Amino acid sequence: MTIEIGRFEGEWTELLGLLNLSFAAPWSDVQLELERDVWEKERSIVATDGKELVGHTSAFSLRMTAPGAEVPVAGVTLVGVSPTHRRRGILRDLMRKQLTEVYESGVEPVAALTASEPVIYGRFGYGLASDHQHVTIERKSRELRKVAGVEDVRVRFADPAESLERCTEFHNAEAVTRPGMIQHSTEAWRQYVIGENVVTDTQGASPLRCVLAERDGELAGYAYYRSRRTDKGFIDVSRVHSNDLAAHVALWQFLLDPDLLRETTYEGLPSDDPLLSLLLDPRAARARTSDGVWVRPADVGRALAARTYATDIDVVVGIEDDFLPWNTGSWQLAGGPGGATCEKTDRQPDLVLGVRELGAVYLGKPSLGLLHAAGLVEERTPGAVAAMSRAFLGDRVPWLDTGF
Repeated sequence: MTIEIGRFEGEWTELLGLLNLSFAAPWSDVQLELERDVWEKERSIVATDGKELVGHTSAFSLRMTAPGAEVPVAGVTLVGVSPTHRRRGILRDLMRKQLTEVYESGVEPVAALTASEPVIYGRFGYGLASDHQHVTIERKSRELRKVAGVEDVRVRFADPAESLERCTEFHNAEAVTRPGMIQHSTEAWRQYVIGENVVTDTQGASPLRCVLAERDGELAGYAYYRSRRTDKGFIDVSRVHSNDLAAHVALWQFLLDPDLLRETTYEGLPSDDPLLSLLLDPRAARARTSDGVWVRPADVGRALAARTYATDIDVVVGIEDDFLPWNTGSWQLAGGPGGATCEKTDRQPDLVLGVRELGAVYLGKPSLGLLHAAGLVEERTPGAVAAMSRAFLGDRVPWLDTGF
């Protein structure tokens, strides 16, 4: 029977069986409720085999920070194919249908996702645009360097729900300064955030806890975490936000010094976070780099014109995109810190790269030179790679703090 790809016309409950099969383990009722609350039904695309639902993808309508701008982004989510229908090209067809709709809408020049299996999405043009550190720090090695002003910061407990609006406002102010972060713009999204790690096994864990860092009554940072009593006992940190170094250190001093617990873990530490530099023992943290957000320009011209650039640039970029052929060709990118334009041109390119590599550097991750060294970027005009590398950098390393 022919597999058909089209708009989903059913109800949320009709997706549950497919979601549980696709993601291997059943989702909890709490998790499903959180997903339902932020689900945008009108963006769901399904694959059907007769009357059987065998594949699905959807997207969130997000605003993500890029260097110098907030960019509308299609946050790809709830992607799955039934185990009985894998390796038939269904995922490819779902991805192409979704990206085509994103392009044709003219609203979001970029799609982004977090990958359960990172080897999958590169073939559809997604490039790894951010990373973060998964760190474990033992209590015996917790000591940090002295930082002025820490004693002026008060750390106190707060109810996660009651403090949610205040923390959301703080988060969104930070988000506009950091590429890769998204706005928590609705009540549903805010509730999704404080319930974000119900997706993991919470057996033996405490409820989600919130601590605020305040200076003279003003919020300077906050953190969410759970504690777990196991053979070692440890704290699972789910997010830490601060607007200055003293508040950041005050929060981490609290998180690294738990009574009766021996380790603190955090799966989402920004790769440029000062924590690792502040530890007196450089071997104290066991750190492993993990992939963050994967970015895919759906419309190369609008995507490159939507952000700003660290230095003035005027370069012709050759793009190769077998999956979305309208992106293939030469694009003249001209601009700088005040904005940019990007239009198709007949000129010969100064450098050539795949759309996957363009996605990898879109948020300012310092990797274009590395991609060139790996043979993934072809330089045709001497100096073009160095010029584009400098221009694409942001003021801060990109970091996705909210999974979707």
